[in-house]
Amino acid sequence: MSILTASKLHKVYRTPARELLALEDVSFSVEVNEFVTLVGPSGCGKSTLLKIVGGLLDRTAGEVLFKGEPVQGPRRDIGIMFQTPVLFDWRTTLENVLLPTEILGLDRAEALRRARAVLTMVDLEGFEESYPSQLSGGMQQRVSLSRVLVYEPDLLLMDEPFGALDEFTRERLNLEIQRIWMQSRKTVLFVTHNIAEAVFLSDQVLVMTPRPGRLARVVRVPFPRPREIRLMKSVEFASLVFEIREVLGVA
Repeated sequence: MSILTASKLHKVYRTPARELLALEDVSFSVEVNEFVTLVGPSGCGKSTLLKIVGGLLDRTAGEVLFKGEPVQGPRRDIGIMFQTPVLFDWRTTLENVLLPTEILGLDRAEALRRARAVLTMVDLEGFEESYPSQLSGGMQQRVSLSRVLVYEPDLLLMDEPFGALDEFTRERLNLEIQRIWMQSRKTVLFVTHNIAEAVFLSDQVLVMTPRPGRLARVVRVPFPRPREIRLMKSVEFASLVFEIREVLGVA
């Protein structure tokens, strides 16, 4: 059953000097509990599309339905995680994670219980009182993820969350996000420019063209979970990566 449907999305950025067509006729659907990745070259509109789905950016034409309802603006049941963690330096890990529950006015005791449970799930138990400056980049990203998971959105949008990390940390967090996804079973729409990462994490990969961004192909990923890093050495994995590279014209 589809939880998210985008139909014929167009986005035009207008300035006094010119018009820029960022997205053109983009349509796709995401099933409940599915992990779907958007992949494409820089500037193809991946982040723009994610912001439209999250209600942070108006579309020029088309429609986004979430749970059968039009997305008209930000929603509590859609959580967004960006590339930069954006943690408050003066707040501890626990306090940073609790921030959205304070904004939403959730019960303090229940919020604390949930925050501690989420921090355990992302392997940050014992770092509740640490400040961002005392955490590695990968740990800060897990705090950022916890901050989204704590209020239990039904859809998680992730905009290149590991793009600024080194390859080793990135691979380790790919394993972490897979483990967390298998525990939480959130529906995820994930943006990356890393093709191997997209194939490793996803149920389906939406391949976009250079600007104006169009949906060039939907690639289904058949590998069972849990997946291990050595899967990337297999012929089947390499074949899917090469298929996507061909679509992008980088084979």
